[in-house]
Amino acid sequence: MLLSSPSYLRTAELRVRGYTRATIRHALDCGDLIRVRRGRYVWGGLHESHLVAARWGGRLDCVSLLRALGVFTLSPDETHLQFDRTDSRLPRRHRGIRAHWRASTCARGDLQADLVEALAQACRCQSPRVAVASLDSALHLGLIDAVDLDAVFDRLPRSYRSLRKLIDARAEAGSETLVRLMLRSLGYRPALQVSLPGVGRVDLLVDGWLIVECDSRAFHGDLSQQIRDRRRDLAAAELGYVTIRILAEDIFHRPDAVRAALRAVLARRRGGGRSRASD
Repeated sequence: MLLSSPSYLRTAELRVRGYTRATIRHALDCGDLIRVRRGRYVWGGLHESHLVAARWGGRLDCVSLLRALGVFTLSPDETHLQFDRTDSRLPRRHRGIRAHWRASTCARGDLQADLVEALAQACRCQSPRVAVASLDSALHLGLIDAVDLDAVFDRLPRSYRSLRKLIDARAEAGSETLVRLMLRSLGYRPALQVSLPGVGRVDLLVDGWLIVECDSRAFHGDLSQQIRDRRRDLAAAELGYVTIRILAEDIFHRPDAVRAALRAVLARRRGGGRSRASD
């Protein structure tokens, strides 16, 4: 794990670095230092989420750390912080803070949890399908490897081990993972990130004929991108493929409707004798 954690500094540590009372005051006035609690400081420019952790005396953890690292999560806008079981005299926390009390391998002043620990905690705090999507995302981004993934499951109860076989680093977005799992629940094994001649790479290919694209506003909201998407759909239609484009918002917030639509479309072809594509 090569992710370095920001940390807070105590007054004594600043003194060791050559700071005096006057230079500390000057650094605070200039924004080079921020006082987060009595006798504790962080460097200016710290990410806001880590600043929250510093002010509340914890480490950024769980889905909050994953979000800060660009890993997919689907959870309320709470800030999840990890606290050591021996911590005391912490500030009183408000409703937006969710505390996870556990032992940690992190150094005392670190402002974020170990990523493997955070991923294991996120599996507990999210639904199983969303947990798989988070793990897919972390793998795809290169933040963890297979050894780290095993370490995540070593930190979880045995009941979570069935999720291990569902992880697939080829998924480029959480929405793709969630749709893939929907399709598996319907009895299909979609192929991921398939390159089709004249079309390009598609998110999911089901049963050898159905293309499923998972469109987010961030990557498909631009008019020029929509034009490219429609022309790709036409090229796919010429080759005999059917394309469904599903909004990420519907995948996240209307999963039952998405699953019902996929089931209805696939049911019409199921008796046609086509073989199912495998991973």
